[in-house]
This record gives sequence, C-alpha cells and structure tokens, in this order.
Amino acid sequence: MSGGKETVIRRFKTKEAVIGIVGLGYVGLPLMLRYNSIGFRVLGIDIDQSKVDKLNSGVSYIEHLASERVAAARESGFEATADFARAAECDALIMCVPTPLNKYREPDLSFVVNTVEALQPYFRPGQIVSLESTTYPGTTEEELLPRITKQGLKVGGDVFLVYSPEREDPGNLDFQTSTIPKVLGGHTPACRDVGVALYEQAIDQVVPVSSTKVAEMTKLLENIHRAVNIGLVNEMKVVADRMGIDIFEVVDAAATKPFGFTPYYPGPGLGGHCIPIDPFYLTWKAREYGLHTRFIELSGEVNQAMPEYVVGKLMDALNDHGKALKGSKVLVLGIAYKKNVDDMRESPSVEIMELIQDKGCQVAYSDPHVPTFPNMREHRFELDSVPLTPDTLATFDAVVLTTDHDRFDYELIRENAAIIVDTRGKYRAQDPKVVKA
Repeated sequence: MSGGKETVIRRFKTKEAVIGIVGLGYVGLPLMLRYNSIGFRVLGIDIDQSKVDKLNSGVSYIEHLASERVAAARESGFEATADFARAAECDALIMCVPTPLNKYREPDLSFVVNTVEALQPYFRPGQIVSLESTTYPGTTEEELLPRITKQGLKVGGDVFLVYSPEREDPGNLDFQTSTIPKVLGGHTPACRDVGVALYEQAIDQVVPVSSTKVAEMTKLLENIHRAVNIGLVNEMKVVADRMGIDIFEVVDAAATKPFGFTPYYPGPGLGGHCIPIDPFYLTWKAREYGLHTRFIELSGEVNQAMPEYVVGKLMDALNDHGKALKGSKVLVLGIAYKKNVDDMRESPSVEIMELIQDKGCQVAYSDPHVPTFPNMREHRFELDSVPLTPDTLATFDAVVLTTDHDRFDYELIRENAAIIVDTRGKYRAQDPKVVKA
C-alpha cells in the first residue's frame, strides 16, 4: 500500500481505514466505541487476555461504559486481540497505555516502550502512529521515532507520527469523547495533516499545534494547573480549619465572583491517572535543563500530605470520644478516586486505608461502584464492599467519607454513624458528630 500523505488521508475520509486501538482501558475503550459508532472497522489490541475475552463476548469491564455498547460494537465489526502481529492490518495505531511513576517518583515509560517494540515488526508504509499517553516533552521524538525508523521507514513520507493527549474525564456526563477538543502535534507538517484527518472524523474540534513537544507540554500544563490549584486550596483548608472556618463555605462564596476566580475544592488527596502523576513528569524532565520546578513540587508535597492529615483528624475525633485508633473499627466510604465511577487509579482512599490499618485499626470500606477490592499494582486488601444499613453503620467507631458518590444515602449515614470524618464537604451544617477534614 502506498504511504503517500494524500492516499492515507483519503482512506480516513472515506472510512476505508482500519483503526487500531492499543490499550483498551479508560481511554482506549471510549475511543474504540466512538470510531466504531461512526462506521470505521476497529481492531483493539491489549496484552491482557481477560480483557480481550470479555470484549469479544460483548462485556464491558468499565462501569460507565455499558456492556450493551460493547456488544453493539462487536456486531458491527469491532474485534479485540492480544496478537500484536495483527497491527499490520491497521492504518492507524493509537497507543493508550499507562505512564505511571516508579517508586522513586520518576517516569515509568516501560508500557510505552514495550508497546512500541511489540508493534515495531509490523509497522508498514501507509500507517499513522499516535501516542495518547501523558508524558514529558520529547517522549515521542526520543522513544517512538527511533523505533519506527529502525526498519528504514521515513516518518512524514512512508509513515506518520503524532502525539495527541487524551482528555477523558470518567463519569462526567457533560462531555463525551466526540465533544472534547483534541490537541494534536505532528513530527512533521505531513504527520500533523494526517493526524488531523484521523481525528477529525471522530472528534468535533481538532486543535493542531506546531510539534509533538508542544502537544506533550500542553497536556502537562492542563494537569499541573489543576494540581497546583488543588494544592493551594488544600493548604487553605488546613489554615481555615485551625481558624474555625469552613473552607467549603469560603470557596462557594468566592465562586460567586464572575471573573478572575475558578473554584477548586479540597479533598483527602489527589487521585486518578493524571493529576497525582503528570506534574512529576515535567519535574523530572526539567532537571535535564538545570531547572527546579518549585510550584509543582510544593503543591505535590501539600497534596501528598492530605491522607496523613485526614488520619490525624480521625485520631483526634476518636480521642474526643475516649477511643484510640488502634483497636477501633473504621469504615471508609468511597474508594474510587472520584465520585460516581469505579476508577481506582491513584485513589487517596486506599492510602488512608493503609495508614489506619498500619496503626492497628480494623478497616472496612463501602463503595457501590467497587463491590470487591480490585488487584492493584501497589495495594492489596482482601475486602468486599460493606452494605450501608443502620445496623452495619452502628458497628463502626467512625466512618471516613473519602469519595462522595451520589448513591450514598447521606442522611442514613448521618443518623447512624457514631463519628463522620468528612473530607468532601457533604455535611455543611454544624453537627457534633461531623468532623471536617
């Protein structure tokens, strides 16, 4: 097949192209459903055979993406596979793989590198490779480019290389994959043009930028902006609490200003696959240039201290009732990283569970979106979600509200819990059993 730019662009515009999604998680699966829904043949590639088997059976493993949608995609041509050799069938290879931190808080690009190397033998003229995983500026050029050109393919002529960061917000009903603008940078102008042709079929607004580095930095700025502002309001929370002021009332009042203020609310720490991790990608890369990213690192310190702060408030609350944390029974309410989803990535609730268990507390959890504690890379609890009833609530010395799911019955909790440590501002009225944290 010819690898010329115009030929490739035409295949996307006529929907003859085969879309390959590599990594079928919270980013890859919605993207698959979107391309499938507009008439493209989509091939999903994942190293996890259990995911492949579920998808090929028409079953979703992500709560907010209904199995009915996966089953419909299967009926209209979607297929999942763990065989990377089938990447040769694809005109587009969109990589949606994890980019976590290692134990030294440094970027772990092993998923990206291993995926590119697994795909490498199957790159061919006429393909576009797009990386969507959040990473530091320079990754596309430093890690993908040399592996794609190793077999003599010319990037910008035979094959095309772009970086286009994901912007998924699981559980947010105000946006869907198609309505979130898509930033895209190409290694060459021809790469950018092919990338626009790929994504403009599925996304309402594509935002081209001048390079892959600009696109990589754009994603980091978005997430660092959020991390720094959450760090600020978390620090304000501690100060306000010491002064006897409700920070949630303060933020609500400040949010009435129609210009120059964006409300951010405090919590038990940062969760999700982006905000707790991505700022450190830039911090790490900046050292190469002799720079020290003070804002980023300071906000990281503040946000990482929040689980310890919550545990301290819990210990004080138990102490006021004549009890020690050691030997007490504590129920953690909500272990997903944000409300109304089943996404556990980097959830601060899990760190809080570990901290109180390490201090001799008997810990349990309740989460309507996570019936059984999942296998995680760094955390393990052999627990199932506890049903919220008056009788079960009465058996615990305290409950800690860490994720404010809408499906919780907050009045039931208020009436039957002995102590409520509220990290989300759900209980605004003064109540002797509610401790703001």
